[in-house]
Amino acid sequence: MKKGNSSKVTEKQASQLRKLASMSDDEIDTSDISEVLDWSGAKRGLLYRPTKQQITLRLDTDVLAWFRAAVPDGRGYQTEINRVLREHARRVSSQGSA
Repeated sequence: MKKGNSSKVTEKQASQLRKLASMSDDEIDTSDISEVLDWSGAKRGLLYRPTKQQITLRLDTDVLAWFRAAVPDGRGYQTEINRVLREHARRVSSQGSA
């Protein structure tokens, strides 16, 4: 489902949700839902979006050009810069606590 494309919950659906919320986990029949045994294709944090803070950051022209060239169509280069900085911060933090 695309963002902003959700429909309103009907009164019937709201009633069903209220009834479900009032039940204990043991009372809910999940027999028609197959158990997931293989999580190898799962992606962690897919729905989690950390808050972002807008800043002004001056980067060397060659560094910026490298990041823009390293992603398809130059899109997502800021996300890639963020990922690299996060990886570096984690590495430095783990070295300091070892």
